[in-house]
Amino acid sequence: MLPYFTLGCCVLWTTLKEMWNSLCSQWDRLQRALAKVLEQCGIHSIYRFRMIVHFCPQCGQKAEPLFIFCPYCGIKLPRDEQEVILQGPAIQCTSTSLTLDSKKEGALGKSPTKRKSCFSSPQKEICCTPIKQESPDQECCPDIYVTSKAKNSPRAKRAKTISVDPLPESTIVTDNNCKKWKLGKILVQDSHGFIYEAQSASGISLEKQKYSLKLDAKDGKIYTEQNFFQRAAKKITVDKWKKSHDVPFLGIPNCVGFGLHEDIYRFLVFPDLGRSLQSILDEGIGRLSEKTVLQISCRMLDILEYIHENEYVHGDIKAENIFVNPANLQEVYLVGYYSSFRYSPGGKHGAYRERSRSPHEGTVEFISIDLHRGAAPSRRSDLETLGYCMLKWLCGSLPWSEEVMHVNTVMNQKERYKIDIAEFLRQCYGKKKIPVPIPEIHQILKDFLEQVMFLNYDEKPEYEYLKKILAQSADNIQCFAYSPLDLKI
Repeated sequence: MLPYFTLGCCVLWTTLKEMWNSLCSQWDRLQRALAKVLEQCGIHSIYRFRMIVHFCPQCGQKAEPLFIFCPYCGIKLPRDEQEVILQGPAIQCTSTSLTLDSKKEGALGKSPTKRKSCFSSPQKEICCTPIKQESPDQECCPDIYVTSKAKNSPRAKRAKTISVDPLPESTIVTDNNCKKWKLGKILVQDSHGFIYEAQSASGISLEKQKYSLKLDAKDGKIYTEQNFFQRAAKKITVDKWKKSHDVPFLGIPNCVGFGLHEDIYRFLVFPDLGRSLQSILDEGIGRLSEKTVLQISCRMLDILEYIHENEYVHGDIKAENIFVNPANLQEVYLVGYYSSFRYSPGGKHGAYRERSRSPHEGTVEFISIDLHRGAAPSRRSDLETLGYCMLKWLCGSLPWSEEVMHVNTVMNQKERYKIDIAEFLRQCYGKKKIPVPIPEIHQILKDFLEQVMFLNYDEKPEYEYLKKILAQSADNIQCFAYSPLDLKI
């Protein structure tokens, strides 16, 4: 008798569950229909409905509606309650932002000067999705926008291009461990924030010891960089990897402090990084010697191997993100992890999907073909970018360096030269009147590029073999790669 009772309960539960799901689906459709009717009738009101999240806004993987955390990358998923605000006359729109009319500020609880950026990529959380309304007077004047309760997460806003004013010298900032830091002069200023000289301003410390402090908007891409250092680049983890791989030096900066300032700025603190490779190139003739390029590339391979083993890719290798310590030319750092991407959350490599993110994202001159096509970066992307950088440092320019404003032209040239490496090298050395490389160097570059250009999307590179190519022999790696750079600063 008991088995029949159990079977009956299971059948009843299944039936009730199907009926409930059907009712929820019908209710969602009814709410959306009502929202459209209210909009067409010009009724200004605030209406709430439920929206089920079907994918992770960080990694783009599918997620069940009841999941709280993404099973692939581990971030907390945005809550499914959304808010639709029907306020036609109260919203003024430009092509890139929405501004609320001050008369409606009380009704909506928003500041009249606060702007919300609009996103359409499935790789990022949607903070504000405008729906266009045809109007003879305005090119764009949406009547509906959707705001998510997840909008307060820094990860939701990291794709914004947010500019902040620099802080004056001698400003004191306090990190999460209550340690104070005093800002010095600005060393670097670019679209990714500021790098200051800094000194410790609390406790017992050596006055002469200098630090580098990176400062940017609280919700800018610096949040991605902080997340990378907290998750994948702790000092104890780096030291353990160095010991297990018999590497005397690994150029991943040690983040000694981070925090917020005035709820506007976010900052990261590192020991003094030295000078950027780009500043050294700018002071010279814009090129480096063959030995220096091969030495730096060997150091980069070590760093990339560590990053890749910890499920991340760098995403923006270039001379501006490589720093050299003038006092010790053995120390070469790779910085700028604002574009880092977790390509293999939980050890599962993401699938190749074109246009899963914005095409041509990054530094157009050096990004991989995958990024041109809108696919997420993988290990082969970092190595392809390193190959382009090597030729840029050797030759001073690439065949497409003067076409970077035409992204499709750059992509087409990269695709064409990928299948003809020899012609690619001839073009790089032929465009400028520079000495033709000795046969050994030419063969090294050809072998390296052929190895990295034809990796599969999810294939693990043979880092040791690549280093052997650059060092010309296995016995020469230690003395060649880790000796002081052949560089005058």
